[in-house]
Amino acid sequence: MGKQTAIVYVDGLNLYRRALQGSPYKWLDIARMSELLLQDFEIAKVRYFTANIKHQPYDPQAPQRQQAYIRALRTDPRVEVHLGTFRIDKRDMPIHPLVIGPDGAPVTVRVRKTEEKGSDVNVATHLLVDGFRGAADAFVVVSNDSDLAEPMRVLINEFDRVVGLIAPTSRPSNVLLATGPQIIRELREGVLQASQLPTSLGDGHGTVRKPKGW
Repeated sequence: MGKQTAIVYVDGLNLYRRALQGSPYKWLDIARMSELLLQDFEIAKVRYFTANIKHQPYDPQAPQRQQAYIRALRTDPRVEVHLGTFRIDKRDMPIHPLVIGPDGAPVTVRVRKTEEKGSDVNVATHLLVDGFRGAADAFVVVSNDSDLAEPMRVLINEFDRVVGLIAPTSRPSNVLLATGPQIIRELREGVLQASQLPTSLGDGHGTVRKPKGW
């Protein structure tokens, strides 16, 4: 009898901020990572959710690095990339520590705020649809975003699905844990180190190479 199947849902930005930023493991093979953390399952699909970042004056090569990474991920037929949108807004926000001006209002500063839109909704949507359809035996979320608690809870309590949580931090969200996932894993450095993509890969457009500094 073969292994049960699992679909893995990777919140790309949350994974990056919690586990990859500032590390030497950004060239992460998320399918291999899933295999190492879920050895009792066959990985049927990995859904990766992100947004195409925009040019930033302080890091003009960032979009090219991201596109190289997305191309590399897509060389594995199990990986499906879902794109949200990336916004840059100028906003006036209170400084920290809070300072009250002569007019009694907080002193503010103009900031350049970057924000990814749609990815958490996309994760929740595909998680629920796959769960409703019974597309696999287990449905595993890679995130520490508490906004994903409700779709996890619905699948567990209302549809009796096996739901898992891979926390990209040593301090998993208590809100996510409270949903009662039957599978809980912590993403540690050893798995990140053992789950790196080859330095160069081929796809339908040629060769894609690991960016310098990654």
